[in-house]
This record gives sequence, structure tokens and C-alpha cells, in this order.
Amino acid sequence: MLSDESASVIRATLPAVTGALPEITARFYGSMFEERPELLDGMFNRGNQASGAQRQALAGAVAAFAGALLADPEARPEGLLSRIAHKHAAVGVTDDQYTVVHKYLFAAIADVLGEAVTPEVTAAWDEVYWLMAGALIAQEARLYLEAHVRPGHPWRQWTVTGRHEETADTVSFLLRPADGAPAPDARAGQYVSVRTRMPDGVHQLRQYSLSSAPGAETRRITVKRIDGEVSSLLHRTVRPGDELTLSAPFGDVVLDDSHRPLVLVSAGIGCTPMVGMLEHLAALGSARPVTVLHADASPLTHALRADTHRLLGELPGARAAFWYEQPDAEEPDACTGLMDLTAPGAPEIPADASVYLCGPLPFMRAVREQVLRAGVPARQVRYEVFGPDLWLAEATAPV
Repeated sequence: MLSDESASVIRATLPAVTGALPEITARFYGSMFEERPELLDGMFNRGNQASGAQRQALAGAVAAFAGALLADPEARPEGLLSRIAHKHAAVGVTDDQYTVVHKYLFAAIADVLGEAVTPEVTAAWDEVYWLMAGALIAQEARLYLEAHVRPGHPWRQWTVTGRHEETADTVSFLLRPADGAPAPDARAGQYVSVRTRMPDGVHQLRQYSLSSAPGAETRRITVKRIDGEVSSLLHRTVRPGDELTLSAPFGDVVLDDSHRPLVLVSAGIGCTPMVGMLEHLAALGSARPVTVLHADASPLTHALRADTHRLLGELPGARAAFWYEQPDAEEPDACTGLMDLTAPGAPEIPADASVYLCGPLPFMRAVREQVLRAGVPARQVRYEVFGPDLWLAEATAPV
């Protein structure tokens, strides 16, 4: 609960702080990594730091949390907190690190805003920070407990039992626990972090959705070769018999257990959690109505396309529509161009559907708008991103 005194100060200073957040977060990360370089070894992704994505995500989360407290000082934005907590647990964040972040973040605020940061302003924003940190610490402790791992140590060794080239730039890895013990519990739609040592000796992390049924002892991740360090390294070097370090499964965008119609919308490598959900439904023998919508450059770049067709055949209530910028005879019924759910012949989206999105941010933003116009309530539209969530502030705002 945000105190009345602090709420008044936050309301007055939020525009100035929000406007300065890009500079504040840049200075925060710069000073923290200069004095604590060990945090770049296995905790923060260097690519996200270089691109500015991590700074944007932090700024958006802080602004969204403060705005939510002002809208309802007695409530917490649980959706925002849950998403961040899962991301933190998947990289091994511990409660003592919030003190480290506080030190450098508030020093950056003082440096950037100068004399505007009075003791009253500092106290109010300190209250906001620790309300957010306390809520995240509690959620992360619960997630570690449920995953049966020690706080900060979600890691386990997995043996690569198979490698399958899905497309020219996408490969799937089949994995089993290296110690022979049962695979950890997972839910359809969740992801794992892969932790690898780079050639310069620094560990780097990246999240990958489980593209297999979560109940299986053999798990699958499907990796597209992109500019990221981890994905490129996996493509170049990992072969059957190698071991990978994986976190326990995390992620709050999971398949619901309702009987509502299900709509799975993806683009590019965003198909991976959707195929994991389809595998789970097929394993259950589900008759739930499912609509699969996917956009890609061409059938040849559509990863897991054969698996998608197989699973559609196993699910009596399933249908699909594909969009390709460069169609060919492999998919004669596919639509040409970008996904447009308003075009003639596009599948109808039931207003009572549960909708899941995964793909590039501009794609998800455009499709979400189309789905909302079709009458689906915003609370029934969920999305997943890989890496820092640059949509947090927008997607968690009331609609």
C-alpha cells in the first residue's frame, strides 16, 4: 500500500522521472557494471545491454508500477509483477541483489535529476522501489519453492540426445536430464534459460520456449540462428552427446485449462510455445476448439511446420491458417502477405476465445488490436516475448 504522502509526491514527479528514465537507466547500468562487472557473467545479457533493450524494459516496468500504484494505491499490478518475477527466477535473481540495484539506481536518479531530488522525493520513490522489490522477492521465493530449486540456483545439466535441422536457420535440440532423474514439472507455454560459456569465458543467458509437451521426459527447445551470442553458439557448436545448462521451467503465459475456444497466433520463431501447447493438447486427447494462425516469410522458413500439421491432424477441434510473404506450392491454401484477420476468408475469432500471441513486437501489437476489435476482452489476450519485455507498460495498462 502506497502512503498518501508518497502518492502525492509520486504523482507530482512521475512525469519528470518518466521523461528522464532512459538517461537514468543508462547511467544506472553503466555505473553498476563498472563497479560490479561480475554481474555480466551469467546474469545480464550483453546483447540486450548493447541494444538498450534492457534499459527500456526497466524504465517501462518502473513507470508502469508507479502509475499502477497511483491508479489504486491499495492494490498491486499482479500481472506485471508475475511476468518480471518469472524472468528473474529464470536467471537466478536473489533478494540481496535488490539492495545492489537500489544503490546504483538511486545514485543515478540523483545524478540525473540533481537538486529536484529532495529528501521528500527520495523517500517517496524509495517507498515505491521497496514495494515493488518486496512483492517481487516474495513471488520469486514462491517460484523457487514450487520449482524445487534453491533461490538463485535454478540450474541443472541436460544431455543433448538429438539435433534436428528444422529450416536453414532453425534447429531443434532434444534434451534429457544428465543425472537420469525425472524432468522437472513444466506447463505448456513455459520457457527455460540456457546458460552457456562464451569464447571469452563469460557466461551468457537466453530464454527458449519448450516446443515439446511439458509432461515428456525428453524436452525440446527450438533455436533460430539470429544475432544473439547464445543462439549463434548453440547452432555452431552443440551436437548430440553434449551437455547444456538449463534452468527450471518458468513463465506465466501458460495454457489455461478452460473449455473456451483457443486461438494461437504466432510469427517466425514465435511458433515454439504454440507448438508446445498443441503437443500438450494432443497428449491429453483434447477436443477443445483450437485455431492456429501463423505468419512467416515462406513455408521453407516456417519452423516446426510439419509438427504443426501432424498435431492439427490429431486434434479434432483444430483448424489453421498460414500467411506467407513468399508463398509456394508447399502450402497452396496459405494467404499471401502479412497476417490480416480482417481480410475476407480469414478465420473468425470467437469473442469468448483465449488468445495467445508470440512473435516480433510490431506483429503482436498489430494482431492484438485486430483481436480486440473482434470483441475479445483484453484480459483474454496474453503474449510472450523472448528477452526483455519492451511491451510491459503498454500491455499491462487497463484497456
